[in-house]
Amino acid sequence: MKHGGHIVRSMSWISTALHHLPELVLLCALLASLAVVPVASAQKPKVRTITAFIRLDPAQYKQQIADTLTMLRNAQARFQLASFEVETIRIATQPFPEYANGMSKQDALAFFHDLDNLAKQENFILGIGPALMSEKDDPAQAQLLAEILSLTSSTHGSVVVAGDDGVHWKAVQAAAQVMKYLEDHTDHSLGNFRFAAIANVPAYAPFFPAAFHQGLGHQFSISLESANIVAATMAVKRDPEATRQALIAELGAHARAAEDIASKIDHDTGWTYMGIDLSPAPFKEASIASATAGFSGGRFGTSGTLTAAAIITSALRDIAIKKVGFSGLMLPVMEDTRLSQLWTEGALSLDQLLAYSAVCGTGLDTVPLPGDVTMDQLARIIGDVATLSAKLSKPLTARLLPVAGGKPGDLTKFDDPNLINTVLQPLP
Repeated sequence: MKHGGHIVRSMSWISTALHHLPELVLLCALLASLAVVPVASAQKPKVRTITAFIRLDPAQYKQQIADTLTMLRNAQARFQLASFEVETIRIATQPFPEYANGMSKQDALAFFHDLDNLAKQENFILGIGPALMSEKDDPAQAQLLAEILSLTSSTHGSVVVAGDDGVHWKAVQAAAQVMKYLEDHTDHSLGNFRFAAIANVPAYAPFFPAAFHQGLGHQFSISLESANIVAATMAVKRDPEATRQALIAELGAHARAAEDIASKIDHDTGWTYMGIDLSPAPFKEASIASATAGFSGGRFGTSGTLTAAAIITSALRDIAIKKVGFSGLMLPVMEDTRLSQLWTEGALSLDQLLAYSAVCGTGLDTVPLPGDVTMDQLARIIGDVATLSAKLSKPLTARLLPVAGGKPGDLTKFDDPNLINTVLQPLP
């Protein structure tokens, strides 16, 4: 009877199990699928921006903007349908002196004020390109750009300080003058967030303030905010080459998915897709400084940081997609929580950031400076960036944020959701 009871209970259990077999199979399949998903793959980068390039004509700019926004919003919807969050849509023009030529200064300022109002109304970010492209250009255009930026809030611009022909020393001085003007003529000196001295930056880079083009327009490019992917990948302990290959695989998968969407937009709209800027742009807690520390085992700036930066840059280079812009490591001090903290602690310097730019990066980005920095000091800092760019033939920028009245030890008070306020440090 005892053995019979066991048999009856066993048969009962088997019968119950068979009755629930479909649910058990489904549960096992679900658990198996969860088990094979890598940690990094469970995340997805954001699309930092979809940037359209147009050849602006002041006589019909409103219609041009409307047509461009139709494409951009359609593109935004397609990316979002594929579970890519799109942070911004942007429009960049040819260098603005090309279409402001012939306008009086008063008319030019009024035109760009109206254009900026349109950008705010339609919720896009506007880039009007470089004021100076070569040493032959009139430095007065840089002063006009400074005044345009002081009267607007959604408009970005730049000055080219180095190119294939070397350093543009007149432009270096002009860029320093723009920075001092914006320091003194914009609320909380925030105008410099929308200005950069750019060196060897190619056309069709989607990131602002560097974006511009010199063609017929009707193109677009995209950029990814993928510091989170880099951080998750580099947090796994591997040797340098295995880390590089893992980055190529992880970032490459997301980049190819984004490129597939962009190629369909190109086919369906007639807007030419120019490529992706693969720079793993950080944003606040999605920190590239924390990502490199995951590889080196120490804080950003200690031994191993340069190796980590070089590994990331090498991985980006070997991802086989159509690339534009920087496609390198970005180190924006006031857009990265960990970089901002290190700057506040005095554990990060201009020279360190510039040294890392030799193997990666965009140069000196969103670096806060005391208000008493002189024009000559700014020119020397910009000149160092331009010299390094000319020597290495690589795109670099200087986006420096001097704070009017700010002294070393003061906390910055930038009223912008993109920036993390930090403590001003003395200049070397």
